[in-house]
Amino acid sequence: MIAEEKGLDLVEIAATATPPVCRIMNSGKFFYQQAKREGEARKHQKHIQVKEVKFRPKIDEHDFQFKKRNAERFLLDGNKVKSTVIFRGREMAHNEIGRRILNRLAAELTEAANIEVPPRQEGMTMVQILSPKREAAPKPTRAAKAPKGEKAGKSEAAAKKPKAAAADKKPKAPKKKPVAEPAAVAGETDKE
Repeated sequence: MIAEEKGLDLVEIAATATPPVCRIMNSGKFFYQQAKREGEARKHQKHIQVKEVKFRPKIDEHDFQFKKRNAERFLLDGNKVKSTVIFRGREMAHNEIGRRILNRLAAELTEAANIEVPPRQEGMTMVQILSPKREAAPKPTRAAKAPKGEKAGKSEAAAKKPKAAAADKKPKAPKKKPVAEPAAVAGETDKE
């Protein structure tokens, strides 16, 4: 009755409390502000994705290093890495090769990763999940990069030198090449 007299709404604030808490207010404004607060909270959450790196038992050294670098990049970006070794046919008889590959990957990424799930066999695949370490160095931001106008090879002193000093120098004249005299043709003689 009090809410109706004031032209406002009776809004239940805390339904789980005993007794339930209600407030007389403008419900549209309340729900708008509540949605805004929830949106702000969602904005500050970090979304972690699970990236996958696939291996084969007969993987070459270069391919292993390439995939290891990708996994390290994913970890430094803050994502988890699911490393998988896929077996085919008779390769299943030697699943210790796949375990060796996954253990080697984990050993080489100890600075950037923790083993969340150790290698385990799931049918024809062996899976291991690595999660990023908290103290791992974050990737460089745009502010840390050099400005667009500067080249990477310039020294600071050269970059600070004003362009007017370069304009004071006189342009050098191009060197003239000596003109070669035509060679005498065989049989001709000077008759002077």
